[in-house]
Amino acid sequence: IYYRLRALSTLHPECEYIFQLEKEERHCLQHVAAQANRSHEGCRPFWDAVICWPHAVVGEMVARVCPEVFSRFKNITGTVSRNCTSEGWSRPFPPHHIACSVDDDIPETEESYFVTVKLIYTIGYSVSLVVLVVAVLILLLFRRLRCARNFIHIQLFMTFILKALAVFIKDAALFSNDDINHCTFSTFSCKSSVVFCHYCVMANFFWLLVEALYLNSLLLSSFCHSRRCLWGFSLLGWGVPVLFIILWIGSRVYFEDTECWDINEDSPYWWIIKGPIVVSIAVNFLLFTNIIRILIQKLNPRLIQFNNSSQYRRLTKSTLLLIPLFGTHYVFFNFLPDYFSISLRLCLELCLGSFQGFLVAILYCFLNQEVQKEVHMQWMRWQERSYGVVPPAAKGSQMDTPF
Repeated sequence: IYYRLRALSTLHPECEYIFQLEKEERHCLQHVAAQANRSHEGCRPFWDAVICWPHAVVGEMVARVCPEVFSRFKNITGTVSRNCTSEGWSRPFPPHHIACSVDDDIPETEESYFVTVKLIYTIGYSVSLVVLVVAVLILLLFRRLRCARNFIHIQLFMTFILKALAVFIKDAALFSNDDINHCTFSTFSCKSSVVFCHYCVMANFFWLLVEALYLNSLLLSSFCHSRRCLWGFSLLGWGVPVLFIILWIGSRVYFEDTECWDINEDSPYWWIIKGPIVVSIAVNFLLFTNIIRILIQKLNPRLIQFNNSSQYRRLTKSTLLLIPLFGTHYVFFNFLPDYFSISLRLCLELCLGSFQGFLVAILYCFLNQEVQKEVHMQWMRWQERSYGVVPPAAKGSQMDTPF
């Protein structure tokens, strides 16, 4: 009983609304069953999906107060009446949706908005998935592109790929059927899809942090190229999220095992996942601020040689382009209540966020001069082998930006 009450106390408000109505329905049906063997003249007791009506004699008008659960959300206490006639109960007056402020249907404009958001982020994740897979294959297939820098890029690409797949799996598990009652739907598969999605999101943020750490150390000429450093980055990007996900799973199993673990409003345990993400975003922002400070100093003509100025100008441009891609806007939105500006939050986190992997792949791979030259060189070699065409020699050069 304790754990049942504990679960009910942490329900989403809409689920609490449904469960309270179901509870009142059970009590009403028990009362109706108890009165079934008695012979009554007039109107028999019954449940009309909202209010329980008692026995009444012909000609009697019965007034019932709306269920208490309605007053919790609308702060309105209405009354519904019915007349008992020789033909049975009359229609309720005023109707339930007026007296009790019951609104079962989602407004058409709101429903259309959600459908549009889902369509946009589905397209965004699909495009990002294809582009990211191609980018990973390019960085893996060409030996000359295998280095510590591109190792980190590949890991970041993989987190975006897994994040896109996790969103598709979660949608299939939770929203494939419109008839699913999300207040009672609780299966191992749906909980696993939610856990996998949270892990992929956390890993994505932590590998963005690794990218920021790498870029910062590159400018300070302090980056360690040994395998130990790469193992450390891998532990931070893939291992640390596992620790927090395990802690969150334990807290949900023992203290908040409700629904499919997909509702986190007002849950203190949600900060086990949200907290590290917010910290990683804040550190990312500080690292980028430090990068800009270093670049401003290095771009001062009195402090650098002329032949290095173009290098740092390109580095500055790349860094500024990456600031919005690394989730710095989440610093603002993560400290706001979950109910604040839901439309704007959905637009940023789902619609724009779904194209984040696509933009990162373009900047890190397809606009990378080293990648372009290597692909071009391999293309010319293929033409030479296939058609006997001897193309002009292409001079390879090291990439002069960290991307």
